[in-house]
Amino acid sequence: MMKKIKVCFDLPLGAFSAFRKTPDEFIRDMRATAAAKWYEMGLVSQEKASEIAGMSREDFLMELSKFNISPFQYSAEEVLQEAGYE
Repeated sequence: MMKKIKVCFDLPLGAFSAFRKTPDEFIRDMRATAAAKWYEMGLVSQEKASEIAGMSREDFLMELSKFNISPFQYSAEEVLQEAGYE
């Protein structure tokens, strides 16, 4: 079983109503949003991002489309290099 740590912080009550979310929905969305952004920035792998988001890797890849983030985080140079052209 994966070890976990609980992180708590205060948010203004208006944050929940602004997004029309319950606290549980808001937390789930925050985790997915943070994981997607960190993945987009290249700070975490797909596997780690899906763990952070609390979902399967497949579900995380589907979630990326909500943020207009490609599941393929490679530059053109990296693709060419991996294909053996550089």
